[in-house]
Amino acid sequence: MEDLKNIIESLLFVAEGPLTIDRIHHILQHAERKKIRKALNALSEEYEARKGGFTLHEVAWGYQIRTRLKYKEWIKRLIQPKTPRLSKAAIETLAIIAYKQPIIRSDIEHVRGVDCGGILRMLLERKLIRVLGRKEIPGRPLIYATTRQFLEVFALKDLKDLPSPQEIEALQKTQPEESNEH
Repeated sequence: MEDLKNIIESLLFVAEGPLTIDRIHHILQHAERKKIRKALNALSEEYEARKGGFTLHEVAWGYQIRTRLKYKEWIKRLIQPKTPRLSKAAIETLAIIAYKQPIIRSDIEHVRGVDCGGILRMLLERKLIRVLGRKEIPGRPLIYATTRQFLEVFALKDLKDLPSPQEIEALQKTQPEESNEH
């Protein structure tokens, strides 16, 4: 078990994205899925008990070693990420797609009230959304949905981890009112 755990830890460390249990099993054909899951749980418990710089997160239907959020300032200083920010319009569009997928452009534009062609292209380029196919209606519009990259970026295990509308409303009520006083 110890060797299996160390092998899995090595795989997680070098992987470019989250690894699913099936992917790990495909690599380690001799290991049973049950033992893989047990090794992942043991790694997670070790990281939590140690309270070191890393944690094991379950994101995008897989597992990934991530740094603890409390150390993000130092990490930013080292790597100076050039992560392009999403505009408010892009976040609105992405939220509509995330909550209403599969969805077509006209439905997104109906909710937003404005054209979103440019935003959809940008979200496709960043691999936050994907085209599922075409809807069988006149014009055969493209159908959009979120991607695994979306889940990774927002640290979600799956779409069920999205906050509910009630949670969003409660969060908005706890935000301090913006004041015009200086």
